Amino acid sequence: MKSVLFISALFLSFFTVQAQDFSFSKIDKSPLDVVIHRNNDNQAIARVIYSRPSKRDRDVFGGLVKYGEVWRTGANEATEIDFFKDVTINGTLVKAGAYSIYTIPGEDQWTFILNSQTNQWGTNHDASKDILKVTMDSMPSPQTIEDFSISFVEQPDGLILFMGWDDTLVNLPIQLTEL
Repeated sequence: MKSVLFISALFLSFFTVQAQDFSFSKIDKSPLDVVIHRNNDNQAIARVIYSRPSKRDRDVFGGLVKYGEVWRTGANEATEIDFFKDVTINGTLVKAGAYSIYTIPGEDQWTFILNSQTNQWGTNHDASKDILKVTMDSMPSPQTIEDFSISFVEQPDGLILFMGWDDTLVNLPIQLTEL
């Protein structure tokens, strides 16, 4: 009986020590998020997978994120957009598939970059794999956006991809090839 109690106490102390050594300190400070747009039949049209950095009292655009330089458009891994149907962006047909999103922020305009390479670290942009570059107007946000955010808004001929952080909003119209 004493040996059973001893072994039980040994296991209990082992798990207590393991629990004390375990921490969540290595969890991403910019959590992963997903936004998806579905049609009226609940079929997926587009999905964005991205990490959401926080402002945390920092100057974001022009400071943390430099104007005129390629930005991973989020944090951590490259932001990914999946189109489940062919779409048209600024007159260019984009086939259904997975792509990475990069942007070049500017004070008044941004450049949206659709890149064919996926599953890479966000700062590993290979410009030779860019398939589309589109200019987007930048506008002030009516309120401060603490965490970088992406959303879709439905339109009669497609949808609009909105991106916002700090005091800035940008948007990209996307037309559906099949309504």
